[in-house]
Amino acid sequence: MSKPERASDTPYGVEVEAKKNYFWCACGKSEKQPFCDGSHKGSDFTPVKYTAKESGKVFFCGCKSTKNQPMCDGSHKSN
Repeated sequence: MSKPERASDTPYGVEVEAKKNYFWCACGKSEKQPFCDGSHKGSDFTPVKYTAKESGKVFFCGCKSTKNQPMCDGSHKSN
């Protein structure tokens, strides 16, 4: 599998709605970060579905190196 492009050096703080689905960009090429816009087409990447358990602010990974996709795990600090 190819290596994703680093979209940001920090996570994306997003207000989410309970029970709503979000599709996180795994390739790093989307113009609608942190969400997928279909830019991965033709690659090995697919978006990662995230269903919000409750409404509130969550932090989606921007560096694309997280081991806890799609959430930030602090990997951007060591890469």
